[in-house]
Amino acid sequence: MRFIHAADIHLDSPLTGLSAYADAPVDRLRTATRDAFARLIGLAIDEGVDFMIIAGDLYDGNWKDHNTGLYFAGQMGRLKRAGIPVYLLYGNHDAESQMTRKLQLPDNVFVFDTRKASTFIHEGLNLALHGRGFKVAATTENLVATYPDPVPGKFNIGVLHTALEGNAMHASYAPCSLDELHAKGYQYWALGHVHEYSLWRGDSVVVFPGNLQGRNIRETGPRGAVLVECDDVGNVAVERVLVDVLRWARLDVDASACRSFTDVGRAIGSALEGLAQGGDEALPLAVRVTVSGSTPAHGALFGLESQLRAEVLAHVAALGHERLWLEKVKIETRAVTQPETGDDRADALADLRVLLEAAENDTQFLESLQAGLMGLVGKAPQELQSSVPWFAEVRAGDLAPLLREIGPALMAHLEQAE
Repeated sequence: MRFIHAADIHLDSPLTGLSAYADAPVDRLRTATRDAFARLIGLAIDEGVDFMIIAGDLYDGNWKDHNTGLYFAGQMGRLKRAGIPVYLLYGNHDAESQMTRKLQLPDNVFVFDTRKASTFIHEGLNLALHGRGFKVAATTENLVATYPDPVPGKFNIGVLHTALEGNAMHASYAPCSLDELHAKGYQYWALGHVHEYSLWRGDSVVVFPGNLQGRNIRETGPRGAVLVECDDVGNVAVERVLVDVLRWARLDVDASACRSFTDVGRAIGSALEGLAQGGDEALPLAVRVTVSGSTPAHGALFGLESQLRAEVLAHVAALGHERLWLEKVKIETRAVTQPETGDDRADALADLRVLLEAAENDTQFLESLQAGLMGLVGKAPQELQSSVPWFAEVRAGDLAPLLREIGPALMAHLEQAE
């Protein structure tokens, strides 16, 4: 018996924040979830699997475009013509979706009940599948307790959308423990909700396949589903299959050896070139670069993330790496501590550094500074309100971090002038 277990498709998931980048590959990103799903369906047909499981979050919340549902029905039609049934469980995002409530699906799609746990029997495969979908998005009860006992003499699969214990990054929906799953007596648990791939073996095989396609920088690395094969004596082999069509990546660049803005740009370009030459060269990459380290260039970088990104984009274009898109450059460098000298000018700069450090604890100065900056913050365009990190700190009156960043920048410019 061979089947595909997928979850967290999030068809047509809206991509936010791309409007800030005129160079963003919007069309490619907008269709990525569909393209990845189409690749999965093609894989199922080519492999001739016996069935497919989708363990929740097929849709992406209250998404009103019914073309999304029609697209899914069309893909299910491809599986129907190939004789492949699909067992579909609704997750928290599906519970919010209008398509979930209204769309008529082909008769090869079997949907688990949302009011109580239900079981589908496949006699030809000697198989029993148990599951319970989400009736409402905020399902916080332990659904495992409501699942039936395993059917004797059959291969039992539990289908569940759950955060599982210990996944703090995901909403705690349908919480349960790994021990509870093993104790249920099923041979395989097809889970969904957590977007990272995980597998546990014990009294049963428990798998999160992860989501099919990374949609933002929080979902880096390869994405896909799993192909599961079971032999006649119950041995279970799990193979991860990657179907993503665009991959997100983080790239850390150490700027400790850089002395100028230009040096940092070159270091990023060199690191990106190395990234482009490795991995799956067929896949486009959306990359976020973080520049860190204690560097003489720290002051020269202050507030210039956008300019630095433009410099690096020019470098990437010159290299001809069309599959690279630079999503963002984040600067997290630190100033280099200057040694004490007997030079009058150096001593004057050292005195200024002491004044800047003292300003962080000068309540009267900080209140005056906040009052002055609030005028700037209030007049800034809406698109800057969320993109400039200092704005929130100015509103909150937390100006010490801003002073710690501005100080090295001022010192760098004065040293350059000298």
